[in-house]
Amino acid sequence: MKRAIIEDKSINFAIRIVKLYDYIRENKHEYIMSKQLMRCGTSIGANVSEAQMGQTKADFYAKIAIALKEAYEAYYWMRLLHATEYLSDKEFFSLESDVKELLSILISISNTKNKTK
Repeated sequence: MKRAIIEDKSINFAIRIVKLYDYIRENKHEYIMSKQLMRCGTSIGANVSEAQMGQTKADFYAKIAIALKEAYEAYYWMRLLHATEYLSDKEFFSLESDVKELLSILISISNTKNKTK
């Protein structure tokens, strides 16, 4: 079965988030915001994977909508961690590029739903 680009990108983002969570927790001793980022940053790919196995188009698009919400939330926590200096500029801008790409793809998929109504 051929995987969609969004699946690869979302799992690669999740891997980066897991590693970042470990780094922030161990080196910066921050546990609350990083845990929030971990939760939503890994949830994106989980929802994309669930969408791939959706029983109906409506089920597929519902899971994509959840993945999109999680991506927006991840971006929020990333911005907050950056603003509070738990993320350096380099770390933030690298992750920002990835999350913006995920958002763009998820928005594009969501917009496809509106064209097929």
